[in-house]
Amino acid sequence: MRVFISGATGVVGRRAVPLLLAQGHAVTAVARNAAARERLERAGATCAAVDLFDIGALERAIAGHDAVVNLATHMPSATWKMAFRSAWRQNDRLRSEGTANIVQAALSCGIARLIQESFALTYPDRGDDWIAEDTALAPEAYNRSVLDAEQAVTKFCERGGTSVVLRFAAFYGPDAMQVKSYVAGLRMGWAVLPGRPDAYFSSVAHDDAATAVVAALLAPAGAYNVVDDEPVRRAVFFGSLAENLGLRPPRFLPSWTTPLFGSGGRLMARSLRLSNRKLKAATGWAPRFRSVREGWPLALAHMKEG
Repeated sequence: MRVFISGATGVVGRRAVPLLLAQGHAVTAVARNAAARERLERAGATCAAVDLFDIGALERAIAGHDAVVNLATHMPSATWKMAFRSAWRQNDRLRSEGTANIVQAALSCGIARLIQESFALTYPDRGDDWIAEDTALAPEAYNRSVLDAEQAVTKFCERGGTSVVLRFAAFYGPDAMQVKSYVAGLRMGWAVLPGRPDAYFSSVAHDDAATAVVAALLAPAGAYNVVDDEPVRRAVFFGSLAENLGLRPPRFLPSWTTPLFGSGGRLMARSLRLSNRKLKAATGWAPRFRSVREGWPLALAHMKEG
């Protein structure tokens, strides 16, 4: 296919591009940074320095492609900033206005398939129950724009296109900003994420998220959870990370601290045991790591190399 991908320089996009190229797809990658463009072009991609808020430029860039993959996000520059609503404004604009523009451009250009990133941790707390894609999302104030993005993609499907929404669980990997904060907290004896030790936490390695993007090129229309086979309780999530670091199991923050993290803290404290069964059945995709227990050693090894 001829694939147009925004967010090509992000933690998932920069892993997905070489995988797409390796499968023989022709890739146009959005990259506005000179160093990133050079790296992508060396890999074999064509680069476009297009502004997602310029609908005319988007239409010109997207024309002639078979599929559009939108992975564009704008994360806060530091983990501590995530508690502040203002730190998410650019990300909100990308999800609402940016996604709407991509949908409009894709429809105008007759694109057949659209793949849109979304956020699986916006499901409601279900305790120990498994959560599938038919559970309605319940985002907190700081990330209600997730609904804007998914609703825009629904419009694409209603107009005859094939739209695939990938609801990514919490990312982890050697270049994950939040993992570095987890490690720093564990060295002080604390699990720095709000939530009960027995609450479930669903995650997925960056590399596994990238292979899911490639698999989505052949998926039927719909929403899919992209998550490890075995979500683990927070005690296991942080305990296994501490064990790999040679540290003692951490203490957990008391429940009264959760509101101090704002709406993001309330969302992250939820117990979410997400199922990936739908994506696996539809595409044959499977994560390399069944859970973080298997994924931590390689992530930490690559962190040391970096």
